[in-house]
Amino acid sequence: MNNYVYIIAGLPDFTPDWRQGEKSLDEYFEQMRELLSAKDNEILRFIARGFDKDQIGLDFYKEALSHRLGFIREFFQFDLDVRNQKVRYLNQALGRAPEKDLLSLRDPEEEETGLEPEENEFKESARLQSILEGSDILSRERGIDDLYWDKIDELTLFDYLSFDKILGIMAKMMIIRRWLILDEQTGREMFKKLVDEVRGTFKGVEYNEN
Repeated sequence: MNNYVYIIAGLPDFTPDWRQGEKSLDEYFEQMRELLSAKDNEILRFIARGFDKDQIGLDFYKEALSHRLGFIREFFQFDLDVRNQKVRYLNQALGRAPEKDLLSLRDPEEEETGLEPEENEFKESARLQSILEGSDILSRERGIDDLYWDKIDELTLFDYLSFDKILGIMAKMMIIRRWLILDEQTGREMFKKLVDEVRGTFKGVEYNEN
């Protein structure tokens, strides 16, 4: 049986001057994987696919939005909403048709009959639009990732020691990995933020390795 408490609490206490090389992000991924079951590792790989531009598409989102785990369904519904709003924004900026290149999960029969599927409420739409209208590219990217970070926090708000918390950590680590590539200093700061959040969960909590 997985000991999620031990896995989450097993992250080291990073210092502000932490550098990639003492222990890489990939090593922490591996540390998590070694302590999880094959079934749980399969789900982590699924989340990783969702951060790979070459892997995502209609088939991926159909699988994600029908997944048995609520975190997967809600996180990737959010991801799809963000993606489509970004496409609409670019379409407008480029003078293209508003719906061009959107990913739609609408049933083909609904297309033929003209029936409208139930609309999904994207409550972060206004905040995302404000971010997209910013003039600095790096700030826009940071703003979008902050939006994802906050969504993960929302989805795992009451999941202190559960597998959903593990999934949230995994998703945050994928965000951090991107910033380690773009900007090592930014990535270190985000990684430390994640570790501080995780360790804060265990304030006053005792756990045993056995």
